[in-house]
Amino acid sequence: MNITVITMFPEQFKGFLSYPLTARAIDHGSLTLNIMDLKDYADGSFRHIDDSPYGGGAGMILRCEPAFRCLREVKTSSSHVIAFTPSGTTYTQQKAHELLGYDDLILLCGHYEGMDARILTAVDEELSVGDYILSGGEFPALTVMDSLIRLMDGVLRKESTAQESFENGLLEYPQYTHPRNYEGMEVPEVLLSGHAERIRRWKLKQSLLLTLKRRPDLLEQRNLTEEETELLEEIRNDTAMERN
Repeated sequence: MNITVITMFPEQFKGFLSYPLTARAIDHGSLTLNIMDLKDYADGSFRHIDDSPYGGGAGMILRCEPAFRCLREVKTSSSHVIAFTPSGTTYTQQKAHELLGYDDLILLCGHYEGMDARILTAVDEELSVGDYILSGGEFPALTVMDSLIRLMDGVLRKESTAQESFENGLLEYPQYTHPRNYEGMEVPEVLLSGHAERIRRWKLKQSLLLTLKRRPDLLEQRNLTEEETELLEEIRNDTAMERN
């Protein structure tokens, strides 16, 4: 996959380029990453890329000319262009898998108060990483790239990502490592039993419990298996006994 980031602040991506997972994806040939400085496409010695909004209002707006010039240079017939906006579709793990199907992604990072709406006519979709406001699209771009790189061939073992939160519609179960006892906090006995089936069932029950407590909306969207329905009933019974 080729990813091109269009940004006013290319220096924000320097550390990401040397990040171990990014470097591994590049070395493996799964990723090529290009960072384009939007200021290089602005007119004049001052390279103005923003201006005040027509009709008045607070803040400065990203001008359309530099964005269009850069897009025309980097966009190909196979490119999928994404702009990060507060009104965009909320980014999910499912969307990450969908984006992985593209050979060429262009991530357009806005800044300031927003971007000239005409720029959005040149993008294929708008994405948001959550219901909050950031100073620009650089951090959303980093978020999207990190989530994609984890899924690329040769970066992580497949079993490392298969059981993670959101991959199977549930939150991930709690995990433990050494020491077995830390200041009175014990590792659950079942994880020390060596009994593969008991451990598998415990992990599934813990995933269901955590999802029920923190993201019940995920369960509402899930077609529960017979085992999951049984375990959820056990969880509800356990909760009822604790209350009594």
